[in-house]
Amino acid sequence: MAEAVVGVLIGKLAAALTNEAAAYGASLLCKEASSLKGLFREIRTAEAELESMNAYLRDSEKFKDTDETTGIFVNKIRELSFRIEDVVDEFMYKLEDKKHGGFVAKTTKRIKHVKVWRRLALQLREINAELEDTTKRRARYVIPGMQGHTGTGSNGNHQATSTNQTLCSAREEDLVGIEENAEKLKGWLVKDLEERNTKVTTVWGMGGVGKTTLADHVYKIVKVHFDAAACVTVSKSYQVEDLLKKIAIEFGTSIGSSNMDTRRLVDVIRNHLEGKSVLLVLDDVWEEGLWINNIMPIFPTNCTSRFVLTSRLYEIASLATHNCAIKLEPLQVDQSILLFCKLAFWNNDSKKCPSELRGLATKFLQKCEGLPIAIACIGRLLSCKPPTHSEWKNVYDKLELQHTKNVIPGVDSILKISLEDLPYELKNCFLHCAIFPEGYILKRRRLIRHWITAGFIKEKENKTLEGVAEGFLNELVNRSLLQAVQKNGIGRVKCCRMHDVIRHIAVDKAEKESFGKVYDGHGTVLLHATRRLSIQSTNAAPLNQSGGTHLRAIHAFTSSIDIDLLRPILASSLSLSILDLQGQLEKTHMPQMFSSWSHLKNLNILSLRSSTLNEDSFSSLATLRSLCFLGLYRGAYNGKIMCFSAQSFPRLRRLEICEASQLNQLKIEKGALESLVELLFSRCRELKHLPHGIEYITNLEVLYLLDTAEELIEKLRKKTDSYKCNEEHMKIRHIRKVVVRLTEKNIWERIR
Repeated sequence: MAEAVVGVLIGKLAAALTNEAAAYGASLLCKEASSLKGLFREIRTAEAELESMNAYLRDSEKFKDTDETTGIFVNKIRELSFRIEDVVDEFMYKLEDKKHGGFVAKTTKRIKHVKVWRRLALQLREINAELEDTTKRRARYVIPGMQGHTGTGSNGNHQATSTNQTLCSAREEDLVGIEENAEKLKGWLVKDLEERNTKVTTVWGMGGVGKTTLADHVYKIVKVHFDAAACVTVSKSYQVEDLLKKIAIEFGTSIGSSNMDTRRLVDVIRNHLEGKSVLLVLDDVWEEGLWINNIMPIFPTNCTSRFVLTSRLYEIASLATHNCAIKLEPLQVDQSILLFCKLAFWNNDSKKCPSELRGLATKFLQKCEGLPIAIACIGRLLSCKPPTHSEWKNVYDKLELQHTKNVIPGVDSILKISLEDLPYELKNCFLHCAIFPEGYILKRRRLIRHWITAGFIKEKENKTLEGVAEGFLNELVNRSLLQAVQKNGIGRVKCCRMHDVIRHIAVDKAEKESFGKVYDGHGTVLLHATRRLSIQSTNAAPLNQSGGTHLRAIHAFTSSIDIDLLRPILASSLSLSILDLQGQLEKTHMPQMFSSWSHLKNLNILSLRSSTLNEDSFSSLATLRSLCFLGLYRGAYNGKIMCFSAQSFPRLRRLEICEASQLNQLKIEKGALESLVELLFSRCRELKHLPHGIEYITNLEVLYLLDTAEELIEKLRKKTDSYKCNEEHMKIRHIRKVVVRLTEKNIWERIR
């Protein structure tokens, strides 16, 4: 996937070149201008070489696993591309840095930057020479037949599915062969609900056989029969506290402070479920002890409880109430053919395979071995190809070339070829989804925000970056590489997830190609050349803390992590653009941390949870002047007043403040938040007034007030002549869209 790396890099080089005129104009020193000229010359050389090479790389990708020479070439180009990216990012960092400070400070920086520009130009010249040498060496050892070869796989002209087009709106085609088991499971769950008893049902079988699909399908149908219902993914790397919090939230339990310990969580959930009928689906369970020691104790004896456990293990299946276990087997031949045809010929009314393609269809299905996930991937892939024998034969030949270590016999090659067939723009987006934990629910807006920040998305035709990114998301869903979990009323994907079998391959691919590393607490992680780090363990000590120079994104998903262990990594991560600390951070004194982050001049996205910021420490975030998105979630802010001083956060476009339990006043000085387009408050129940100074944010287009103080929402909903109501409405008259919500009163309303 070197062409995906190169594709993003070409965009960065073009962006760097747009600064050429401005950089010359700001140069007060002849030496600086001369040094800049040499640097821009090398940038243009690199851009031209990589643009010429990119089309060739797309074809080379198909051979790199089967031809060692090609593999060496592709890996070398990827390595050189990363080195070029490091030079360009340092240049952009220094260019931004010299804009700040007074006249003396700026002049001093310009003098220092003369040496920097020369050093970067020299580095880039050496890399360009190495790039040229690598290309010449490759030409000497080219495989006969490689030159001039044009594949039908990844190509830069591929058009992603439009934002309002989905091939699989109802996903009914994925339910082939589950009808009998679905009826059986529904019957077990809803029978005798009036009795105060417990029933445990299990669905088990090998990975990719359709356990989650069956459980999720039935859950959506029967949950209306219960007072409380929850569906939660467990996975191998679960943490009890995290899992209980997820269950509590799904049940609608108010868990208050994010610092609540496990024993208190159990008590709160038990009290909430007293006397109710309850349904809980636990997907992907791996340990019997989880059920016995952690799940059963949270359910009171006076409630009617129904459970569905999905697992690959017989030990988990044996926990079922007598005769309430379902073992899923691979699809029969006729069912496999039916599912395959529904997917491969989704746009054909007959949904039948033409006679000239039946032989190849049979060969594809033999490799799928009856597993729905494999059939879905190959069916979706072929649906993107012209239905001709030559096109299908080309795809089958690629499968035959695969010599990989199988995750599941016969299936790994199909999933891998589905990945390699992606247009290069989609490959980065797909691999990015693998850095999230197994079973993690991926929200559309969050994915799109990250993809744009990482430079994966380019404007096309008359579409915005967001529109292009949503088209990419739809395409990944349509190819069955992501599974749609929830859609809105008009069919737009709201959130999705990645199947664990597909994720296994994606994580392996991401790590091999330095796209990103997932740290789950096992072994030592070397960060050399790694672009993204995903921490999914509380123990961050084994991380190599001196290798964060190349990092562009850090994500932490654990329930509790000592941020001090990340200090050395953060100190060296000058190119960091995404810092997503979604775990609990209460063990760390965060205010001192933020004051030392002023070097993160490229940071675009910051998400925090449980960082316990107050009025004073929040002001230190203003040093992050490149922030485009700031998300403060449960426990991130504990102060009563939040102030935005003049000229603070000049590039911030979206601000989300959620579950700030004490926040009752927001002050915005004139000149602050000048670029803010969207502002969201959620479950800030003490917020009784609109932000003071919101009228100064003239670019603000959207305001969400979701479960803030009822007094504020009702005041805005009233259309009266009272002075107070008019005053509040006058403050927001420039905002195009204002949405309010009061969950307790079932109010969701757009008032502007």
